[in-house]
Amino acid sequence: MSSRVYSIGGKRADPRPSGPENLPLPEANAEAIDFLSSLRRKELQMLFFSETLDMISDTGEPQGELTIEVERGKYKDEFGIMSSCPFVHAFSRGFLDKMLCGNSLLGYLSWHLEAREQHSHEFIKFLILPMERKISLMKQDDQLAMTRSIKEGEEVKTGVTLFPWHSIKGFVSEAANLVLLRVMAWRRMVPSNACFLALDTEGNLCHSTYQALGFQTIQVGRQQAEVFIVEQTVHSEKGIPMSCQYYLLRDGHLAKRIQVGSPGCCIITKMPVMREEDEIEPRPVFEKKPLVWEEDMELYSKFLDRKEELRLGHTSYLRQHPEAQALISDFLLFLLVYQPEDVVTFAAEYFGPFAARRPPTPALRSSHRPSPFRSLDRERDAGPWAD
Repeated sequence: MSSRVYSIGGKRADPRPSGPENLPLPEANAEAIDFLSSLRRKELQMLFFSETLDMISDTGEPQGELTIEVERGKYKDEFGIMSSCPFVHAFSRGFLDKMLCGNSLLGYLSWHLEAREQHSHEFIKFLILPMERKISLMKQDDQLAMTRSIKEGEEVKTGVTLFPWHSIKGFVSEAANLVLLRVMAWRRMVPSNACFLALDTEGNLCHSTYQALGFQTIQVGRQQAEVFIVEQTVHSEKGIPMSCQYYLLRDGHLAKRIQVGSPGCCIITKMPVMREEDEIEPRPVFEKKPLVWEEDMELYSKFLDRKEELRLGHTSYLRQHPEAQALISDFLLFLLVYQPEDVVTFAAEYFGPFAARRPPTPALRSSHRPSPFRSLDRERDAGPWAD
């Protein structure tokens, strides 16, 4: 159940007495909720673009312009956490029976098109009593707060309605509707028997349905384009249903919008740049081929150059360090004299005293002292070299 508080002329008034507002709120069905749950971030990101349509009268005269922008935005929630989200900005300005009118819409949505925050402003400059209407939606903890303000002349009426968050599953705000239509165009389908929730012109929660009217070829400038027609109907419980027909190109661009029963429409005058889904190409597979580098003249030439470079470098190092050659010669001499079975251990014992971190060998030591490089069994077989 929703609760309302109204004020007139800026002064807070008592809540309305019990009546229709205290009746159970309408609910979206499972098909609608499942469709919204199926939305994915990658899919919505393909629908981020702006478009502009001309507003024309039923006689073809230009009346104004409608612009719709859907892009990535940043939103800070009630806990101060900043995150990315779909951001919708739509605005129009034109004339209705020679009277200036217009509206603007700002909306932040979740990636499942839940309303986080939305502000709409509509005005008509009537000659006698100019009308202005503002509606704000704000998610607050576990509820959605709607503030509605209507100004006629100098009189201002303001109302606040609180909807429990759990009771508005499947709710599609004005901003979410613009994105949802692009999704339906992209998928080329409308969810069967889905019944969503929406707000009527009086700010009451009611059912909203979508119906696919098929495909049609229309003329856009000098080109012909196939469009997918979707009709949305808001079923107000207190008034007559309001329907709009949307002619959508395959990538979600709106080619034409008609409000049933209203003179005029919105239409594009030239074909937009169509967006295509990015196709991920498979990674190339390179067949392994045996490399016979000796037969490759370039590789063989590099090998010879590198071989000569290393030979000259080694020769230069030994020339600069003659003690290295003397040390190796002594080791080979001892190796040939003793001819040990274990050459590796012999080499370790020979070069061990040269280690920088090895403690100095005492001047007097036992010839039977165990070697750290061999086991006791091997120590016994080593003979005099165990010293």
